[in-house]
Amino acid sequence: MIKVKRKKFDEIIDCIDRYNNILNVGCGGCASVCLGGGQKEVGILNEELRLYYEKKGEKKDIDAYTVERACNEKCFLDLPNVIEKGNYDAIITMCCSAGTQLIAEKFNKIPVYPAVDTIAIGIDRDIGLYEEKCRACGHCVIGYTGGICPITRCAKSLFNGPCGGTNKGMCEVNPNIPCAWYEIYNRLKEQNRLEDIKKIHPPVDWKNQIQRTVVQYGYEERYVNMDV
Repeated sequence: MIKVKRKKFDEIIDCIDRYNNILNVGCGGCASVCLGGGQKEVGILNEELRLYYEKKGEKKDIDAYTVERACNEKCFLDLPNVIEKGNYDAIITMCCSAGTQLIAEKFNKIPVYPAVDTIAIGIDRDIGLYEEKCRACGHCVIGYTGGICPITRCAKSLFNGPCGGTNKGMCEVNPNIPCAWYEIYNRLKEQNRLEDIKKIHPPVDWKNQIQRTVVQYGYEERYVNMDV
């Protein structure tokens, strides 16, 4: 799941200080589940902003609205009506970057600012504690590496075994972190499939360095004429 983390308060203030009528849009999806930008977090930020400007003797109208999924326009429901009726000077969002960009695209005449940073694709370790597991590289090899992502886990994102700096199972970049390939080797050994570690993979194409359009399996014919 995508993880987001709220920006520093001063950075948010710097974005909205020039505006007087602002809408804060949250997301009921990933941002809500990771406690970074759901309805509750939107309310908390709005209250902090209200108190800040109240102390400065400034009046700003800051409203709240949370969509079901910010990355899918079909989930916007009443958002267009809310924005039209509100006549807002600016929008801040607590959605991931994808959702924020979709809102900025849909309502392109209004400045849109993210109030959160999109951090990672990760897993929940505890309440408010998350661990990155995927970089969305577009070339997943974890089927060969024991379910351990070498792109994310290895400090050098090596696809075909450890570097020369691994020392007693620990990473040379940070001696407190286990070497990813040391753990991959042990995982494959436990599963009796060390032969997988000998399968050489070509260098990463880094498909995530350019904008991608993704067609899901089973929908190829629907978009057969698209250049993807």
